[in-house]
Amino acid sequence: MSISNERVNEVLDIIRPMLQADGGDVSLVEVSDDGVVSVELQGACKGCPMSQLTLANSVERVLKEHIPEVTKVVPAL
Repeated sequence: MSISNERVNEVLDIIRPMLQADGGDVSLVEVSDDGVVSVELQGACKGCPMSQLTLANSVERVLKEHIPEVTKVVPAL
């Protein structure tokens, strides 16, 4: 079963206010067939040294809670 971009964006909307409060944001780049979600951190989050923690502890955790088919969240290259 593939994960729809719409479904991922709905969950990202839950996370966005936290990121926006710190001057950042997140956008969906791609969802692979094996459940890997590629995102791009934007604004203040883009160059932040804590961005890897933000991805793992916030974005990935919340996506996995809401969409169990998500296997991993990675930064877009």
